[in-house]
Amino acid sequence: MHIFSQQQSLIVENPLKLTRFTDYAMRTLMHLAAHQDRLCSIAEVAQTYGISQNHLMKVVNDLVRAGYIEGIRGRSGGIRLGKPASEINLGILVRHTEGGFELADCGNCVISPRCRLTGILKEALSAFLTVLDQYTLADLTVRPRDFEEIFGLPQITRRSGDCT
Repeated sequence: MHIFSQQQSLIVENPLKLTRFTDYAMRTLMHLAAHQDRLCSIAEVAQTYGISQNHLMKVVNDLVRAGYIEGIRGRSGGIRLGKPASEINLGILVRHTEGGFELADCGNCVISPRCRLTGILKEALSAFLTVLDQYTLADLTVRPRDFEEIFGLPQITRRSGDCT
């Protein structure tokens, strides 16, 4: 029993770590889903989460190319979801943003031909993605009012887009 509780605490303390790119993509999409009634700016998303605007621009460009986000150019432009939140599957999104999942760099390891670790890691990854496949962005979305409360933001009026 002691071993199980020790293993369990390791899971909580050391969760699977996704790339910063995926993290920023998820935060951006959650922000846009919470504010579907208006256009948002990259600067707004970056400021809300305290993240690099330059790095976020790369993430947004990728999400635009993939159809997750629609970018509106011009003075009154901004970004918004490119499709309904209920159609953005988290498993597919993570596969897109993570690219190739290389869980172990076996390189020229001498035991590679007989090692079973790679197979076990692939099985674990498959289980992880299978869980994500059951959810969409809509499952993560908080109401705009809750979002503003969480971050202590002023409420934004729907008609004008101005803060109150």
